[in-house]
Amino acid sequence: MGKINLGRVILGGLLAGVVINIFEGVLNGAILASQWDAVMKTLGQHAMSTKQVVAFNLWGFAIGILTVWLYAAMRTRMGAGAKTAMCAGLFVWATAYAAGAFAPVITHVYPLNLVATALAVEIPEMLIAAVAGAWLYKEDAADTARASAAGA
Repeated sequence: MGKINLGRVILGGLLAGVVINIFEGVLNGAILASQWDAVMKTLGQHAMSTKQVVAFNLWGFAIGILTVWLYAAMRTRMGAGAKTAMCAGLFVWATAYAAGAFAPVITHVYPLNLVATALAVEIPEMLIAAVAGAWLYKEDAADTARASAAGA
């Protein structure tokens, strides 16, 4: 088994992060913005600050890098390609997006319909981001050759 090419994980992760941040910006910054503003007002909070938007964008890049790293780790068992990338994207969606939304919904901090809408859009977001990031990921040629020779 070759080592994970961290440079390519970061490169692919940044591309995945761009996809994530575009989806999130359109979804939460435009389409659902008034609904999120209403939720924040009920919590005694103000509209998003520039620092918070920057933090969410950094989070999007971190999720993109995590997704491509997971794809790279899964490749050895499941093979390279879009199917493996989508599995990685779905796993990250389930753990970082869906699981993270349960507590605020259960405790009535966020309304279920708002979170359900966001989660429904975030599934294709993560699938597209994972495939885009995986497209840039390549194993180091020397590690791949060593892994092939060792397995032979």
